[in-house]
Amino acid sequence: MFFAPTIRTTRFVPRSQDRAFERFVNDAFAAPRRSPLVEQDDTSWTLSLDVPGLSRDDLAISIEGAVVRIDSKAEAKRQFKAAYELPQDIDVTASDAKLENGVLTLKLGKLVPVNRASQLQIN
Repeated sequence: MFFAPTIRTTRFVPRSQDRAFERFVNDAFAAPRRSPLVEQDDTSWTLSLDVPGLSRDDLAISIEGAVVRIDSKAEAKRQFKAAYELPQDIDVTASDAKLENGVLTLKLGKLVPVNRASQLQIN
């Protein structure tokens, strides 16, 4: 019986290290994903997001409770999708959005909780 060892040209890398390297490369060379700049005062939150290449007509903003969602429309040149949950419900009537030079600024009003407790008289 003849035995000839094979020579490997690649080094064996455990699968977990292979995935870790793949995540590193994807994070390093993919488009940067930055979290929004969030500021707050007593009555509102202000979120600033970079959305270069998108116009007012390309974006749709929806608010449901404490969640704000920003989506680009299907016909937009570039796709964008984000959702943020705030610690308190958002007052839609006290909120507005502004887009200037590729920066979307959302001023989201804080919804003041209404006390719905009633007093019951003791007979």
